[in-house]
Amino acid sequence: MHRFAGLCAALALLVMAPAEAQTPKSVVEMKASFAPIVKRATPAVVNVYAARVQKGVRNPLLDDPFFQHFFGLENGQAPDRIQRSQGSGVIIDSDGLVVTNQHVIEGMTEVKVALNDKREFDADIVLRDPRSDLAILRLKGIKGLPAIELGNSDAIEVGDLVLAIGNPFGVGQTVTSGIVSALSRTQISGSDYQLFIQTDAAINPGNSGGALVDVNGRLIGINTAIYSKSGGSNGIGFAIPVNMVKVVIASARDGSKTVHRPWFGARLQPVTSDIADSLGLDRPVGALVVSVIESGPAASAGLKPGDVILALDDQTVDDADGLGFRFATKPLGSKVALRVNRGGKLLSLAINATTAPETRPRDVQTLSGAWPLAGITVANASPALSEELGLVSSIDGVVVITVKANSPADELGLKKGDMLVSIDGSAVKTSKDVLSLQRTRQYYWTLVIKRDGETLTSKIGG
Repeated sequence: MHRFAGLCAALALLVMAPAEAQTPKSVVEMKASFAPIVKRATPAVVNVYAARVQKGVRNPLLDDPFFQHFFGLENGQAPDRIQRSQGSGVIIDSDGLVVTNQHVIEGMTEVKVALNDKREFDADIVLRDPRSDLAILRLKGIKGLPAIELGNSDAIEVGDLVLAIGNPFGVGQTVTSGIVSALSRTQISGSDYQLFIQTDAAINPGNSGGALVDVNGRLIGINTAIYSKSGGSNGIGFAIPVNMVKVVIASARDGSKTVHRPWFGARLQPVTSDIADSLGLDRPVGALVVSVIESGPAASAGLKPGDVILALDDQTVDDADGLGFRFATKPLGSKVALRVNRGGKLLSLAINATTAPETRPRDVQTLSGAWPLAGITVANASPALSEELGLVSSIDGVVVITVKANSPADELGLKKGDMLVSIDGSAVKTSKDVLSLQRTRQYYWTLVIKRDGETLTSKIGG
């Protein structure tokens, strides 16, 4: 009993937020253990196993019966293969909702989840959100599960003690400890919303989707990436802050297949040293407003090109990625305060956190046939679609939403997010325009697209 009381006292010192760091003052404090925290958090951390069947490819060279017999194939068809993926997840609802990384289940069709007590359950994929690299699963046939408590990632500080829990290398549930070594890390992975928590708690392959918890056992992040040349932990790991996870969870609970986030309505870029000098800033921080969409939230708030956004709800904005992340976590319907530098003068503005509107039907069209654009799926652009694709400055025209691998369009170099401007001199205003232009195409024609703000022209054989 005395040992437990001493342990509680030591942990109480850890969870406080003292003005100065404290060192252990007794043997009891030096022997303090994370075991109570681990016991509280680990039942909610699970192993995620995903799979899909890859159809065997028919090889015409194996049409010969001799080769079919020699290689054990039928009709020149290679056998189906099962592709597998493995990671971790966290139970965030007692009714069986589990959050994991999207890259753990990317392209997968079957998912199983193994609980800490060794029970296994099939899981449905409720929502995929590649923009945040998060996904939500729902376990089948079970309720009353141990759910983890969600913390507040905006409240953590560099130096805070943390635990990383997951299934590295498939060896089984593992707990590692460390500190928060940095905050607001950007340009770490391929996700759109980048403001990662950096930690030196060991994170290895298989930890993806696992929990990063504070000393109260509360979830503060989803482990998602490591910095490594060898594939093992080098003491630098990254986690998606739990405040972004909350946004994805809210959309999943509403039954949505997409995540609803606030729409800023402006194109932003980082402030470089040269830009800072030209604007009279003492250092290169903040998000520079490059352009503002007419009638969008940024325009309604009074933002103008050339403004530098320095803070959002009193949280410092380091760069454009940081602003995008923080704004995306704001509750829909709320007003968000902005501190803006305009020509050396500080302004206070307020922007409404509203979803992007669907101003016209998407009218999705998939192109096929024997022409170079075959393999793309296009749709009418709108603020809502452009926001989903991360094209905040593209609200009119026709946008490419998917490109089929190894298709003529893929070989041509078209990419998701490309805006079709014209085909052989004829303007493309709707997705149906593309179909009609396909029927009237010439043997040689000119394709004009917009990509990342640049206009590209290509001469193509039909």
